[in-house]
Amino acid sequence: MARLTIRIDLAPLGSIGPGKIRLLELVDETGSISAAGRAMDMSYRRAWLLIDELNRQFKNPLVATRLGGEAGGGAALTAFGKGLVQHYREMESEAHAALAPHLRAFQAASAGARARSPARKNVPDPDEE
Repeated sequence: MARLTIRIDLAPLGSIGPGKIRLLELVDETGSISAAGRAMDMSYRRAWLLIDELNRQFKNPLVATRLGGEAGGGAALTAFGKGLVQHYREMESEAHAALAPHLRAFQAASAGARARSPARKNVPDPDEE
């Protein structure tokens, strides 16, 4: 099925799209930047750098961290971060609903659709001309 991906450019600060949103969701689910990174097959450093970048892109932080120690460290989405993720997912849902007919048209016209459809008759092969 054809898929729509939304990326929001926040020039000149960067962008936010499905990968960063998923990372934020995983931080929220796991309470850990390292666990969220592992779930996405990325290093802790890469995950931390992305979270730091996201925190710098907005007026308020999206992720709050706690240093380790006896109680252990961790990370959590702030209320602002949860709201931002929710806005993104709602935008994504609304866009998919509004653009569903167009996505179906793209899917029907794709080469993958041709591979699944019966062979067309009386269509000249360009290699034979």
